[in-house]
Amino acid sequence: MISPWVRIVIVNFHADQLLQQLIDALLAQKEDGFEVVIVDNEAADNWCCLLPDHRFRIIPVSVNLGFAAAANLGANNAQTEWLSMLNPDTIPDEDWLVEIKEAIRNHPDTALFGSCQRMASQPDRLDGAGDAYSIFGIAWRGGYGHPHTVLDALPSSYRTFSPCAAAAFYRRDQFALAGGFAESFFCYLEDVDLAFRLTLLGQQTRQINRAQVYHIGSAITGRHSPFTIYHSVRNGVWVLLRCMPTSLLLFALPLYLLAQSWLMVRNHRSAAHRLRGIVHGLLAWRTLWQQRALIQASSLVKARQLASLLTWNPVALQKRRIMVLPTIAEQMDKFCEK
Repeated sequence: MISPWVRIVIVNFHADQLLQQLIDALLAQKEDGFEVVIVDNEAADNWCCLLPDHRFRIIPVSVNLGFAAAANLGANNAQTEWLSMLNPDTIPDEDWLVEIKEAIRNHPDTALFGSCQRMASQPDRLDGAGDAYSIFGIAWRGGYGHPHTVLDALPSSYRTFSPCAAAAFYRRDQFALAGGFAESFFCYLEDVDLAFRLTLLGQQTRQINRAQVYHIGSAITGRHSPFTIYHSVRNGVWVLLRCMPTSLLLFALPLYLLAQSWLMVRNHRSAAHRLRGIVHGLLAWRTLWQQRALIQASSLVKARQLASLLTWNPVALQKRRIMVLPTIAEQMDKFCEK
């Protein structure tokens, strides 16, 4: 029996119809040193018959914990060196784990890895090639909607701000050190928040474009639903207040509020949900400030180093460009020269 090197955590919420194709894709992996834990939020039916062998197990939960808490539950007590988060609406290529395992071997200085996500409905289009984060406090999946061929002009792997947790890998010890996902987020941007905190602890994310998955995207909550908009906006405030160094927060928070105001003017139908997200985000400032004190006290990264990882160009945000960031080694060389 092969000892697994990665635990794949799948958080399910009424997406049983999608799970079978994902399980089939995992069974087809050329690399079989994995175990799978499915956390089934609001589990209603006993579908354990879908689990093909001992590598797969399910944790049924009677309530909806949200993604963050359910993912932490799935990662709990893992003995593998690596953790992977994989959405139920993804279908990984058969070489997905092979490519990630090779990347881990080639980049021992990296604790987070992201997969190349292609749209399941339009496979020639990107769903995301590494998450970017701007001084405006807005994150986006780099290359979303762009032709897959744009990757031809890029290296096969590069540093990004965060992996998208639809298909991400985390070194387990670093995941645990950071405390996992922030469960108060419930869902949306908890992956950016975790990557931000790990970046402050001196870690980095590497995007691996040969490790490909096909992603339906917001198959459960809906991309433009009130639920999605509210949680994305509220959690955007929380990421800033928790993680952004003070010298940058003085710019980022007003810019975030300005950007959200512009989006409210642009789309009146979503304005109420955005406003509610902003208000609820700011109302939690006391709790967030306590969390911020702990996060900033443990930070190993200077504000100017972090600034080089943020996107300052609003056009890049508007066009959802792929942002290739300097590695830690490249940052050190640059600052040493100065």
